[in-house]
Amino acid sequence: MLRLVLPKGSLERATLQLFEDADLAVNRASDVAYRAGIEDPRISEVRILRPQEIPVYVADGLFDLGITGRDCIEERGSKVVSLGELPYSKSTSNPARIVLAVGADNPVGSLGELAASLAGRPGRLRVSTEYPELTRRVLAEHGIEADIAMSYGATEAKVPDIADAVVDMTETGSALRAAGLKVIETLLVSHTELIANPDAAADSDKLHAMEQILTLLQGTLEARGKVLVKLNVAAENLNAVLAVLPSMRAPTLSELSGGGAYALEAVVAKSDINILIPALRDQGAADILEIPLSKIVH
Repeated sequence: MLRLVLPKGSLERATLQLFEDADLAVNRASDVAYRAGIEDPRISEVRILRPQEIPVYVADGLFDLGITGRDCIEERGSKVVSLGELPYSKSTSNPARIVLAVGADNPVGSLGELAASLAGRPGRLRVSTEYPELTRRVLAEHGIEADIAMSYGATEAKVPDIADAVVDMTETGSALRAAGLKVIETLLVSHTELIANPDAAADSDKLHAMEQILTLLQGTLEARGKVLVKLNVAAENLNAVLAVLPSMRAPTLSELSGGGAYALEAVVAKSDINILIPALRDQGAADILEIPLSKIVH
């Protein structure tokens, strides 16, 4: 039913892992194959292509559904429907940022200060970037005339000899700092998104299938870093255990047969579990189980 396109390159490994964890494993002949398949009746075709191209292909109707970053959508100006954000990137769960950076010794500290510093200065600002259209729009909004050169990699290495400033994507900023640059403005916060062709999204059957796929992907991401804790506790220790047991909303509480004791379960952060389990036992909990989760659907 759905023709799906997934990103190749920096997002590829994380995307394929997400689909596998969501029980939508992508099968292809080799790691470099562009055609693939998913054994699911809702998905009829899978292609793996560069994320910069995906918004254009989805907007043009070559695919019904795709995954790409907001940066690619904004750069290409594609008319697509965003079905929802998927909070993951190539190495973290944090969104990527498209930033304007200059040399660390440059006294300007913001885009506004940069515009003021250029007033009356001969020549135009030289900018190197993989996002020429986005950069042009933002600089124009601040009255900055610039010579914008397309960068094909190693963008951060081009200041000061080749460019006065760069516009680049970063998750942590470490590569920019290592190159002797400082960020003076965030132009865009870019999340990974599930996008759809507008005509396909207007088809009720296709939209329902798309929303089901989104539920599986978001549920898988929600479960990452969380576990289910189950335990038993005597009635006299119940309040003490509840006082140290976190949960997404409130713990599930059931009285055990025969009375005098309760079973509790709660979803908690995996990062807290090594502190939590001993604390629960200190307060009288017993029979404590830690259970991994694959999906959490609200």
